[in-house]
Amino acid sequence: MKQLAYRALLVGSYPLTIVACYAVYSLLTQTMPVAYAAYVSAVFGGALVTLHEWLLPYRRFWHPTLTDLANDSAYMVFGQVALERLLVLSAFVVVASFAASSQWRVPGLWPYDFPVWVQAVMILVLGDFLRYWMHRGFHRFGWMWRLHAVHHSPQRLYWLNVGRFHPFEQSLQFGVDALPFIVLGISPEVLSVYFVFYAINGFYQHSNCDVRLGWLNWVVAGPELHRWHHSINLDEANHNFGNNLIIWDGLFGTRYFPRDRDVSVLGIPVPNYPMNFLRQMVAPFDRRISMD
Repeated sequence: MKQLAYRALLVGSYPLTIVACYAVYSLLTQTMPVAYAAYVSAVFGGALVTLHEWLLPYRRFWHPTLTDLANDSAYMVFGQVALERLLVLSAFVVVASFAASSQWRVPGLWPYDFPVWVQAVMILVLGDFLRYWMHRGFHRFGWMWRLHAVHHSPQRLYWLNVGRFHPFEQSLQFGVDALPFIVLGISPEVLSVYFVFYAINGFYQHSNCDVRLGWLNWVVAGPELHRWHHSINLDEANHNFGNNLIIWDGLFGTRYFPRDRDVSVLGIPVPNYPMNFLRQMVAPFDRRISMD
């Protein structure tokens, strides 16, 4: 019985967490703006993923140190919260007057009358297509890899390091997975529904949670697949580029999921790469750090 319950937790934790966060979101939208409801739901999801990491970790030695927590908290506060809000605000300042009016909604550009959930799925698929090719570029071109190496620098995965991105890279990401949809005048309700999945899947994707997603590994870019993307072996890391979905990796031949072994060492093969938040802000421009 214990073994069956354990297996059920491994299989069911990810989908049940997604469902629970959307249930919270639906309840909160009755009393607060959708954007706030989405953020609260994401915080709730982060708490559930944290609980999962401590109760059922994939690897116990991946539990973060205080230094890890300090650095990744800085990335989360200044990058995922402050910078993201600034980018969104800047975009809305430019297009808000249009996005709020029907005149901006040019027929044929977007199916504005489709149900909210259908539009959110469309953003998920289209946004991931754009992000997939950008992500491949970050692994192919030297100047982009120098920015992206910040994200690959951790030697252990846990949910908080989902936010470890250099601000320049994060701004470029915003240009493909958020800005086009804001400019199209897609409603805040649709964007909020999209954001909840974007956040919770991102938490799980980088988490130290022991999960068994089964057939979902052909749909979502979850932790079992994404761990290989963080391998110190670049032949392994140059796979599984999907941000939320793995479908584009499947279509373009970059899905990688060996079943005969587990991922070993994480990080990047650069011995002198800094791990401090402030030093990583300048690392992409420090030519003393060889990325070859």
